[in-house]
Amino acid sequence: MWQGFELCSALGLEYPIFQGGMAWISDAGLAAAVSEAGGLGIIAAGHAPGDYVREQIKKAKSLTNKPLGVNIMLMSPFAEEVAEILAEEEIDVIVTGAGNPAKYMEKWRAAKIIPVVASVALAKMMERSGAFAVIAEGSESGGHIGELTTMALMPQVCDAVKIPVIAAGGIGDGRGVAAALMLGAAGIQVGTRFLLAKECAVHTKYKELILKAKDIDTIATGKRLGHPVRALKNPFSREFSKKEYDSSITNEELEAFGAGALKRSAIDGDAATGCFMAGQISGMLSKEQSAREIVSELFEHAEEVLAKWKIAK
Repeated sequence: MWQGFELCSALGLEYPIFQGGMAWISDAGLAAAVSEAGGLGIIAAGHAPGDYVREQIKKAKSLTNKPLGVNIMLMSPFAEEVAEILAEEEIDVIVTGAGNPAKYMEKWRAAKIIPVVASVALAKMMERSGAFAVIAEGSESGGHIGELTTMALMPQVCDAVKIPVIAAGGIGDGRGVAAALMLGAAGIQVGTRFLLAKECAVHTKYKELILKAKDIDTIATGKRLGHPVRALKNPFSREFSKKEYDSSITNEELEAFGAGALKRSAIDGDAATGCFMAGQISGMLSKEQSAREIVSELFEHAEEVLAKWKIAK
């Protein structure tokens, strides 16, 4: 069923699924495992320097000969350095966020460039810039989010552009996969569920908190700063939210309060001062699995859902 999708044939995938690029989390081991499972594994550059990114790319290539991607945050102080490395290392797919990749398009011409977008206007801009596809990410996602939900964003982006649209945000099982396809998606991107992949080296405390989470256990903070983030509720996120609505605290002080919080969660497992970025599907998740089991289960379940409603071809 899935072999016929445009995304699969264009990228050499078995399943039209991207693993989200989660900073300090999506490393070579996780990316290679997802690619070996038939999806597209993505290494997160985040705010890491170029040497780290190159090391992770080389390690991933030693673990798999299947397609790989890298997510580059264009607001990173190392963006220029990482951009050069992505061109040199001949990455199959480059996913961009937090900025306009237009100035890098020529440098990256050998790769498929797929920006993350949160609005129709940005999707159209990326199409004009020469993007191969866009990832339309709804506000249900973990990490940096926009205003619109996936249900509202996806059909509007699909109607506005002719390039493939990958759905992200709120996809945790086969029902979510089926829904995304019905909304017009050429494929999906999943982040939070891959936090529970056995190959994901994130701190065990992070996984424990995801497994314990309920449906209302995430919070979006940072809107005041212009880059809202969704994370699990904990002492850090609650305090951040409180400070955000305190007019006596400057934006600079608020930024300083959040500095390093993701690393403290992913690497140190600091439940008090870490920012545990996670999507609203956290409350659906109840088990740790291999990347291959996650990918297979998502699409087997989707086929069951589609067959039940006599939609599958």
